Amino acid sequence: MHQAITNILSIAAISCMTCSCVSTKDIGYFNNAKEREYGTVPKEENTIQPNDILSISISSLNPEASAVFNNANNHSDNIASTNANLPQVNGYLVNNEGYVQLPILGNVKAAGLTKRDLKENITLVINDKKLLVDPIVNIRHLNFEVTVIGEVGRPTVIPVPNEKISLLTALGQAGDITVYGKKENVLLIRDINGKKSIKRINLHAADFLNSPYYYLQPNDIVYVEPNKNKLASVSRGWQLLPALLSGLSVIVIVLDRII
Repeated sequence: MHQAITNILSIAAISCMTCSCVSTKDIGYFNNAKEREYGTVPKEENTIQPNDILSISISSLNPEASAVFNNANNHSDNIASTNANLPQVNGYLVNNEGYVQLPILGNVKAAGLTKRDLKENITLVINDKKLLVDPIVNIRHLNFEVTVIGEVGRPTVIPVPNEKISLLTALGQAGDITVYGKKENVLLIRDINGKKSIKRINLHAADFLNSPYYYLQPNDIVYVEPNKNKLASVSRGWQLLPALLSGLSVIVIVLDRII
């Protein structure tokens, strides 16, 4: 019995040693960072994409005249039909052609524009038609979210109500990259004008702090690939499984005879 237990412990010890060969260099962030100031690139204003949901509020010195412009489209019925647990979302949907349909103003082009551009266009239309005096237009994204998947502690979809989130913050909210994740090759998938753009990011390099990809955009997907240690540990686990099961069987037989 003692010999069988010794064999099992030996196998477990070997497994632990062979699975723990992860370099501390691979675990850390910004390995070449020096003590100096890094000028993070200012966050670029996001361009509006089809299927975005926008909050568009229009006000003026005449509240009654402004009220008609603020009857936002209600998309809660469509959302509730697929998942009753999702919160109701009121806003203006950017359709597949890139337009939002506003009361009085009709279809207004939105896709491909920044919020500032759309704000200026709406203000210009209202002024040209003399619908309001000194209109104030405010626009916000209602469906700003990013997705973090792969070798992280908690793969998740992160809502961003303040419309600003860095890649590092997103990884932190997803439980950080595990020891089996590739920090030197993080994949960022971004939808730009209906086309998928792929960028590989090295989080070991301090230059990332100056990168235009430091801040995420709506609907970005961050994928952390598994490294060779993860693949090797999975492979070794399958190889050692028969030996472990055999050793456990021996212990069960010995204990059964003793009892």
